[in-house]
Amino acid sequence: MRILKLSDVYFPRVNGVSTSIRTFAHELQRQGHTVTLIAPQYPSELEDSFEIIRIPSRYLFVDPEDRLMRRGELRRLLPHLRERRFDIVHVHTPFAAHYAGIWLGRQLGLPVIETYHTYFEEYLDSYLPWLHRNSLRYLARRFSRSQCSAVDAIVVPTRPMLDILRGYGIQTPAEVIPTGIPSGAFSNGDGRRFRARHGITNERRVMLYVGRVAHEKNIDFLVHVADHVRRSHPQILLLIAGEGPASGHLHRLSRSLDLAEHVLFVGYLARNQDLPDCYAAGDLFAFASRTETQGLVLLEAMQAGTPVVTTAVLGTAEVMADGRSGLVAAEQIDDFAAKVCRVLDDAELHARLRREAVAKAAEWSAPATTERLLRLYAAQTSAIEDARVLPSRQT
Repeated sequence: MRILKLSDVYFPRVNGVSTSIRTFAHELQRQGHTVTLIAPQYPSELEDSFEIIRIPSRYLFVDPEDRLMRRGELRRLLPHLRERRFDIVHVHTPFAAHYAGIWLGRQLGLPVIETYHTYFEEYLDSYLPWLHRNSLRYLARRFSRSQCSAVDAIVVPTRPMLDILRGYGIQTPAEVIPTGIPSGAFSNGDGRRFRARHGITNERRVMLYVGRVAHEKNIDFLVHVADHVRRSHPQILLLIAGEGPASGHLHRLSRSLDLAEHVLFVGYLARNQDLPDCYAAGDLFAFASRTETQGLVLLEAMQAGTPVVTTAVLGTAEVMADGRSGLVAAEQIDDFAAKVCRVLDDAELHARLRREAVAKAAEWSAPATTERLLRLYAAQTSAIEDARVLPSRQT
C-alpha cells in the first residue's frame, strides 16, 4: 500500500505527533508498505528511513517551535503526487496539513483519514488567554466538528477521546488505534550513565517528567509536588526532559520556591540513547497533564521499567485503567506527593510496579496497532472502489 501522510509538525520538532508518525511509518515500512510524509521545512533538517517532502514554511508567532507550511507550495505538489498513485491520504494535524489533505484527497480521488491527536478544548486557553474559556470551548468544539466531518474516517488514540468527540455530535466513522511502542526502544537504557553525565548522585531520588514543556502539561503542579516531597525526602530531584513555551515560567517558579537544587532541566534528548538512559535514571515517572489523548510517554517510561504516578486523565486514564505499573493520584498536591513518597519508600511495591510496567508496555506493541491501522486503510480504500463501481453497474 502507498500511504501519503501530511502533518504540520515532524522531527526535528519533538512532540507526541512526531513520535506517532515515526512509529507507525517505520512499522508500515517493516511490513512492506511505502510511506511519504509532507511536513514543514525547519531551519535544521532531519532525514528518516521513509520519504519526507519538506514544504517551505514560516515562523508561527503563537509558538516559536512550530512552523506554518505555505499552502501555495503544497498545491504545486499535485502533478508530482498524482504520478505516485497513492492509495490513501492520512492527515495528522488540523492546520495547513488538514486543508491540504482534504484538497489532495479530492484531486486524487483518494479516501482521507485523520488522527485526532490533540484535545483542543483543554488546550487553547493556554495560548489564547485573552479569550473567555467558554468561548474557546465553543470554538474548539465547532472547529473539531467541522474538520472531522470533512474526512472519511477518524483515528483516535483512546476510547475516552472518542467518547468526547461523539459528545460533540461527530458521527464520522472512527477507530480507536493507539500509537504502539517499538519493541526494545526504551528497555536498554543506562541510568547510571545518564546520572553521571548530568552530575546526579546515586543518592538522589529522581522524579521524572518527559515531554513538551507546555502550559497544558500541568508541569507547574509537579513543581509544587516536588516542593512538598522534599520535606520528607531532601534528596528529591524533579528532572524535566523537554523544551517548550512554559520553560521560562517553570524556571521562575522553581526559583521562587527555592527549588534550584531540586529541579533540573535537561532539554530535548536524542531518542536513540539519551532518552532511554533518562527513563532508566528515574525512580518514578510523574505526569499530571489534563489534555493527553493517549499519554505515550507513560508507555515509554513503562518499557524502561519506571513506575508511574499520574492523575490519569483522559488518555492516560485508559493506560492506567487496569491498576498496574503505577499509582493514580488526585490532582491535589498532598495526595500526589503521598503517592510519590509511597513509591520511593516501599521497595517491594517499587519492584512490583517495575515488573508490571515492563509487561504492560509489551501489550501496546507497534506491530499490533499498525495491523489495526492497515485494516482501517483497507476498509476505506475498498469503500472508495465500491463507490466508483456502483455508478457503472447502474448504467
